[in-house]
Amino acid sequence: MRLLILSSGSKKTRSSFFALLVLIGMAGYLISPWKQPATTTGAPVYQGSGKEKNVALTFNVVWGEEYVPQILEALKKNDVPATFFIGGQWAEDFPALTRQIAQDGHEVGNHGYSHPHPDGISRSANLDEIKKTETAIDNSCGIKTKLFAPPYGERGDAVLKAAEDAGYQTILWSVDTIDWQRPEPSVIVKRVVEKAHNGAIVLMHPTAPTVHALPEIIGELKKEGYEMVKVSILLEGLKTE
Repeated sequence: MRLLILSSGSKKTRSSFFALLVLIGMAGYLISPWKQPATTTGAPVYQGSGKEKNVALTFNVVWGEEYVPQILEALKKNDVPATFFIGGQWAEDFPALTRQIAQDGHEVGNHGYSHPHPDGISRSANLDEIKKTETAIDNSCGIKTKLFAPPYGERGDAVLKAAEDAGYQTILWSVDTIDWQRPEPSVIVKRVVEKAHNGAIVLMHPTAPTVHALPEIIGELKKEGYEMVKVSILLEGLKTE
């Protein structure tokens, strides 16, 4: 390798040379495969990559156990996976249903233990909610959760840092059915179909109108060419951006 030797008297040449080195270094950082990924544990994820025509159906479950079997039946009939964010108390109260969700091949996430307002409690209390739920779900179905959907979608520093401390990725949504208000099934279908987009995370709950809307939602999304996947698949897509 030939070395470029600069005269000690050529200050202008040396300044230009070192400036060039800085620019080369910055360019190397920008294209380096080791730069920070598109998502980090502490930052919430609202949606997946826009490059893939896929959608994740998610269900936050802390009540509505009477509708969960019907939701599972609709998903199984249409060969569609989903992600269920389960409350810790619910997992303890309904371990058989929790196991059924896992046995049917769906993704199981963490929705906190007692469904408090996360922004109204401390970082340590949020961490306790997450860890107690992790244990409850593990005891019910043998799965150690790594995705966390905060109750009410609250995302203050205390909850995000607690999730990060516990090694969780915080998941929110980009399409809200607002089905907890129990509108007509047609309203739920319309909210999903009209707002569907590549990488969408759709938020639902186990309600009677959701049960009736789900088959049509699945049918319409398939008709539009969307593939329904687990949230973890959307996260994998983000890593390549």
